Amino acid sequence: MEIANPIYDVVFKYLMEDNAIARLIISTIIKQNVVSLEFRPQESTLELDIGSITVYRLDFSAKIETRQGQKIVLIEIQKAKFPTDIMRFRKYLGEQYKSNENIRKVKVNRKHKGKLIIYFLGYSLDHFKAPVIRVQRDCYDDATDEKLEGEEEFIECLSHDSYIIQVPYLSDEHKTEVEKMLGIFDQSKLTSDHHILNIREAEYPIKYRPIIRRLQRAISEPGVRKKMDVEDEITNEFKKMARTIQQQKEELMESEEALEENRAALEEKDKALEQNKATLAEKEKLIRELLEQQKRA
Repeated sequence: MEIANPIYDVVFKYLMEDNAIARLIISTIIKQNVVSLEFRPQESTLELDIGSITVYRLDFSAKIETRQGQKIVLIEIQKAKFPTDIMRFRKYLGEQYKSNENIRKVKVNRKHKGKLIIYFLGYSLDHFKAPVIRVQRDCYDDATDEKLEGEEEFIECLSHDSYIIQVPYLSDEHKTEVEKMLGIFDQSKLTSDHHILNIREAEYPIKYRPIIRRLQRAISEPGVRKKMDVEDEITNEFKKMARTIQQQKEELMESEEALEENRAALEEKDKALEQNKATLAEKEKLIRELLEQQKRA
């Protein structure tokens, strides 16, 4: 079965705009039942030399079941194809945090307790090879090293748990339920058209079939197709820019090496000149001494 490749921003957003599917995906990843989910897209346009692109994160207000009962949390999802995308997101979020409008929203939404961030990375991290990484916070008494139980609103507002999904490490060897579901991102299933993945629906548990059907429908959406083409163009421009920057760095390094070699050669010449001056001074001194001896004779 052919499905739209969810590594593309437009497809990923199309997928997560379906509330039931978003609840299913998030519940599976965080291993907690999401009772209700309110989708709140946050978008911002960046103007570049190659045109304008939209940077967005997906924000959800979620009511989840925990051992302590129901809890309302903010869940933020970010997806990045390349390492530079995360820096783009961080810059964008910095601007959002400085916004007076967002400060007002934070005051209004004090009912939310805690925040989760789920990162979908289209590239590999430097050291960890696990397809799904869970990052959790714990608080400790520094004097006794005892783990502190409970929650403090001050701490909850300043820090967050997160889940990092490394798409390149997803494969058919599913170790967990989460990895089974995330098989829809497996890029080894690419067809000759990078917009399309070819998967076997029968290999997925029945409860995940709605996700697959949603991605299948995305293929027939002309708006989705067109935006995928635009995304390809922007990605190719970024790659060209990256190659140009790398080439310029290499040329600059070569120039710096050449300058360093010239500097070293000049230093050697200066040393040789100093030695010649010293030798000449010795000879002149010797000549003067010989002339003095002749005069006295």
